[in-house]
Amino acid sequence: MLTQTHLYQEIHEQPSVLATVLEQEQETIGRLAAEIRRRDITHVVIAARGTSDNAGRYAQYLLGAVNGLTVTLSAPSLFSIYERPPRFGNALALGISQSGKSPDIVAVLAEARRQGALTAAITNFPTSDLGQQADFVIGLHAGQERSVAATKTYTAELAIVALLSATLAENAEMLATLQRLPELVKQVLIVNDQVAGIAERYRYMQHCVVIGRGFNYATAFELALKMKELTYTIVEPYSSADFLHGPMAVIEPGFPVVLIAPAGVVLPELYSFTETLKERGAEIIAISNDPHILELARTPLALMQDIPEWLSPLIAIIPGQLLAMHLAHTRDYDVDRPRGLRKVTETR
Repeated sequence: MLTQTHLYQEIHEQPSVLATVLEQEQETIGRLAAEIRRRDITHVVIAARGTSDNAGRYAQYLLGAVNGLTVTLSAPSLFSIYERPPRFGNALALGISQSGKSPDIVAVLAEARRQGALTAAITNFPTSDLGQQADFVIGLHAGQERSVAATKTYTAELAIVALLSATLAENAEMLATLQRLPELVKQVLIVNDQVAGIAERYRYMQHCVVIGRGFNYATAFELALKMKELTYTIVEPYSSADFLHGPMAVIEPGFPVVLIAPAGVVLPELYSFTETLKERGAEIIAISNDPHILELARTPLALMQDIPEWLSPLIAIIPGQLLAMHLAHTRDYDVDRPRGLRKVTETR
């Protein structure tokens, strides 16, 4: 039974995990923010792989937009294989890893520490190899994540990034909004039954694209990854801007497009983009709280109205997680153990 799987249970554990993270990690994040200010750090280098890499994409937008920090994703092979690490200068080196075990991610933080840079780790295992290389260790408090596909650790990573941004900015409104996050996630989980009902329509889907822009560029990558992991579908993530630069040519009648479009400053651009998709006959699955976007979609998945754009990636990914899970279940796949994958992947 699907409800007895680890994946189903872990998706539905996310409100409680988020509540614990926000409560337990305020003090450590406060100290990290104070050290960032003291050192007058202006850029962040993130080391991550897979789902955690997508949390890094969120950090690029949020820490850039709110805190004015330049955020880059590292190339770990420069550290672990080529052994030609770049200079960190006055940077924060931030490692994000559910397991904290992958040698290439650990190598980035170890080199940063050797160079005298400030180091921090976000991990579900604070005593891991990654945690041991960090000046500040922030725990995910997700408990054991037994399903191979990461869900609760991903949203916990995003919550930590959001809490760091709000704390660093000393933004009381953001901090207050974050306290509502567990309840908002609980509300959006109500779409589970709706998603279960539409999964059969896409049972034989072999390829699709996922579109997001701005803060939800990260959501596009994470949802595409979940669909590849769980359903074995060929799924490519794009920003709407990049998609117009060539990939739009693949759109033909019936081509599936998952569109992540919560209300925000990018929404006007997404109106014309969505109308173009509609004109070309795309099958649009929309995750949005905008009435016009939902009206244009063949399959609308509605979000609640009062979500600020900067927080929307933590909400918008939930229907995506459910869609990947139900589609895999409809295809009679084992949602806890996707073929050829292990829970912990260690790369060099």
